Amino acid sequence: MSQLFFDNQDYFRFVERARAAGIGLPIVPGIMPITNVEQVKRFTQMCGAKIPAPLLAKLEANPNDPEATLRIGVEHATAQCHELLDRGAPGIHFYTLNKSTATREIYKRLVE
Repeated sequence: MSQLFFDNQDYFRFVERARAAGIGLPIVPGIMPITNVEQVKRFTQMCGAKIPAPLLAKLEANPNDPEATLRIGVEHATAQCHELLDRGAPGIHFYTLNKSTATREIYKRLVE
């Protein structure tokens, strides 16, 4: 299972390096739907992940609108999941932080 990330290229590069090192086990991508901008900024600072500039700009354009944050977070994570699964990821692990609303919406969009 991977650390959370918001740029799928980070996952694909990680998998390439793991395969080159002889690691053949499935590597499940870790997705954290963004539901709170300040919270995700803190998490990424602690773990070394990065929020792509275009995504961060969208999120920061509506700093006091939790519904916009949720919508943007769900849209981004859904697009991530579609690409990851289409390109062969063995599944998805969601970091939900005990908040399943976003994850349920992403799942619903993935199976439609």
